[in-house]
Amino acid sequence: MTEQEQWGTPEGQAMIELLWDPPPPPRRGPRQRLTLDRVVEAGMAVAARSVDELSMRKVAQELGVGAMSLYTYVPGRDELFELMVDRAWATRTLPDAGLPWRAQAESHAHEAWRMYREHPWMISSNLWRMPLGPHVLDVQEDLYRAVLLTGLAPATVVRSAGLIESHVFGAARAAITDTSQASRTGVTQDDYYSARAGFWGTHFSEERFPTMLTLWNAGGFDDENPGGDWEFGLGLLLDGIERLAAEA
Repeated sequence: MTEQEQWGTPEGQAMIELLWDPPPPPRRGPRQRLTLDRVVEAGMAVAARSVDELSMRKVAQELGVGAMSLYTYVPGRDELFELMVDRAWATRTLPDAGLPWRAQAESHAHEAWRMYREHPWMISSNLWRMPLGPHVLDVQEDLYRAVLLTGLAPATVVRSAGLIESHVFGAARAAITDTSQASRTGVTQDDYYSARAGFWGTHFSEERFPTMLTLWNAGGFDDENPGGDWEFGLGLLLDGIERLAAEA
């Protein structure tokens, strides 16, 4: 095994050190105006307004310092974003380990939903490249532990836990994107479709869309629980995991 295979790249190892062993503030000398914590908090504040504007320059403006001073604490924008993601995951409360596995999985899902709603910029993160940070891994460890209680095979446990996180992420991304677009344009979802109401009389036909029409007439598109689609999907997902566990 080569040294790179064992330890990764110097840049990657430096990121791990920032996540797990950030340099403490000096105990002697004048008190520093900046700390890594303040830089991360400022990054989250900028992203809360617009993640598209997240940059070292914008973060420096938030702190009232020169952009070059930030590089003492973090190498760049991408590394800062990793630290921000791990910080956001730290807000998630772990479920009671004494509860049944399904109740614990539901708790994890609701905590994920709350995290995304409180930190909308998180929908710009990549679930396939989560930071190897202590808070992200603590949550993932606990979710794996909960799903493992099903008695499913290890690979199925990993896939099931990933599906739970992916489902919430996708639902949150759709909801947050719609809310953001409505705020930016002043056009709500209802406004959007109302403006295009003529479509139903000009291009929609029973011959082409018979199933849609049947469902519409039967009330299938009536929204009895606005915003609850993600919970409906979560229930189906957990039902499937439960069935696999019963069969196993």
